[in-house]
This record gives sequence, structure tokens and C-alpha cells, in this order.
Amino acid sequence: MRLIPFDYAVRNLGRSPLRLALSVGGASVVVLLVIVAAGFVRGMELALATTGGRHNVMILGAGSEESVERSEIPASTPSLLEASVPGIRADAGVAYVSPEVHAMMPVECESTGAARQVMMRGVTPAASLVHEQVRIVEGRWPIAGQGEVMIGAASATVLGVPSAALAVGGRVRFDGRSWEIVGRFASPGTIVEAETWIPLADLLAASRRETISCVIVTLQPYDEASGEGAEFADIDAFTKTRPDLELVAMPERDYYGALARFFGPVRLVAWLTAALIATGGLLGGLNTMYAAFASRIRELGTLQALGFRRAAILWSMVQESTLATTAGSLLACAAGVWLLDGVAVRFSMGAFGLVVDQQVILVALASGVALGVAGTLPPAVRCLRPPIPEALKAA
Repeated sequence: MRLIPFDYAVRNLGRSPLRLALSVGGASVVVLLVIVAAGFVRGMELALATTGGRHNVMILGAGSEESVERSEIPASTPSLLEASVPGIRADAGVAYVSPEVHAMMPVECESTGAARQVMMRGVTPAASLVHEQVRIVEGRWPIAGQGEVMIGAASATVLGVPSAALAVGGRVRFDGRSWEIVGRFASPGTIVEAETWIPLADLLAASRRETISCVIVTLQPYDEASGEGAEFADIDAFTKTRPDLELVAMPERDYYGALARFFGPVRLVAWLTAALIATGGLLGGLNTMYAAFASRIRELGTLQALGFRRAAILWSMVQESTLATTAGSLLACAAGVWLLDGVAVRFSMGAFGLVVDQQVILVALASGVALGVAGTLPPAVRCLRPPIPEALKAA
């Protein structure tokens, strides 16, 4: 089968600059919205997958494996765990054992009056050992009993206020009192930096509870040669030999992996939204292509009279349309990388950043190519149906 030269499709793009601009612009808008949906899903997946340390284990209350906020365990658990399980990582005699309270509470930014639910984490200085991804970027650690808190880098997104409103020295209000911001921390790529950290004793008082939510420990990786270190099975055995404490252990990353599965319907809705947007763009493209090809029926008949088969003409038309939508897709990808990558998005657990990486770019380009092919085939087939004599007489 003799094919029409590729430059024929390229030259046809310039025959109608307005139609070309509409095709490229329409494809850019549709693909950019696909990038938003894909970046949202990718950002949520990566944020939940990377939150938590590789060697960290969470000890929760039995039955609370899906929500640390509902978990309640005795405040004596950290000391019992440290004394009973050898192989917990330690530095200078300080064990990597962090008792914590997790609570969702309404927090108000005093300078703007904005108030939203924020994940509060009651911690001790040991939290800086087990959460290695967390770095204090400004200020200092809050002191218990002084009405001080430390906020994450994404807290402004959660509260919907400018970052300047939550600068060190600013104040937030919860539990009926004012608290001073004495530090800011970052934990890039995780949902932890959307939290507000407060001394454990202060959050116990603010939440009117005597039990803690969980204990997070960092295990020293087991070394067969020296026989030192610990494995998850050691922590699991401790929880099972103390039924009186009603504990359950799970790797920290497994907990956040379960959260990712819990938010599966949210990701599905994002993909369905992107599919509906792409369908709308496809239908609009079909109308444009029907109008464009209907005016070229005589040209198509002439090509057939010159000996080109309908399949070759159809392939040339697909090339022409795909070139336009691919150009729009490339523009959308460039805009996505420059404008959307890293943009913070708020959700129920805090906030995360949109991620426009290689996978998202691949999905975007595939969507643009599919848009060009699917938007061309129906109108092209319809315009190629008339017999050659009838096509040559078309107005």
C-alpha cells in the first residue's frame, strides 16, 4: 500500500491557522486537566508510601489498626517495651522510643481568624530520633507547659492562610487558649509536614486523656554475624505475650499503606473526573473534525483518484490530527511541570503536593495521542465513505 508522504499532513496543519490553534489549545486544556488528576493521585500515593521510617514499628491499641486517632494504650507501654525487647536502636544510651498522641482538633490562626481541623501530634524529644525525615528549619523545639507548638511546612495549606501568618512568633488558638509558634519543621514528600507538633503532656491535657495513642520504635537491623539487633517479630511477640495491655504491632509504612488503600475511592473519583473531562474534550474534537473533514471531501476523492487507498488517506488524517494534539500535550506537560509540580493540596489527613513525574507525563502524552486518534477516526471514516465520483462532485 502506497502511503501519502508525511509532509502532506504537516502542510495541511497550516491551511487553517484558526483550526490549528483551536485543536492545540483544546488538547492542551484537556491534557492539563488529566495531569492535575494524575498528579493528585500520584502525589497522594507517594506521600502515604514514603511517610514512616523503614525500620519503624508502631504499637497501637488492638482494633485501632486503621486509625491511630482512635487508639488508646497505657502510658507505661514505652518503658515496658524498652525493658522487654532487646535490639531497639539507641544512641548514647537514649532509645529510639517515641510515645505519641494523635488527635484531630480545630485550630485557629489568630492573625487571620481562619480555623480548620488540624492533625495534632503530641511528642517528646524522642520523636526527633524515630522520625528521621523531619528537620527543624526554623526556630526550636517547643517546651512543655509553656504554651508552645511547632508547625509543619504545609500547615498554611491546611489552614488556608499565607505562610507568613504562621511564622515563628505567631500564634494559633485551640482548646480555648493561645499558643505561640516557636518552630517550623519540614518533612518533604510526606503528610507529616501538615501536622502541628506539641509537647506530649500539653496535648494530653488539651485532649482530656490519660492514655497515649501509640508508641513508635526504631529497630536496629538484625545482624546475623554478631547476633545483635531486632526484627518486627520481636515486637510482635511482645504484644502477644502481654494480652493485658491489648496491643498490636505493625510496621509504620504498613499503617500508611493501609491509609492509601482507604483513600482508594478518592483516587478512583479523580480518575473518573479526568475520564469525563477527556470524554468531553473528545466529543468537542469530533465536532471540529467533522466540520473540518466535511469541507475536504473533494480533496479526499482526488487523492483516491490518484491511486491512494482509503487506508492510506485515513492514516494521513490520523497523523495530521495527532500532530496537533501531541503539540498541545507537550504544552500542557510543560505547564504542568512549571506550574503544578509540588503545589500543595489539602485532604482529610493533612496535605500533600501534586507530583508531575515521568509516570504522569507518560499518562498525559498517551492521553493526547489517544485524543488525536479517537477524535479523527469517526469523522474520517464517514468522509471517506462516498464513492469517488460522488466525492469529486462534492461542494
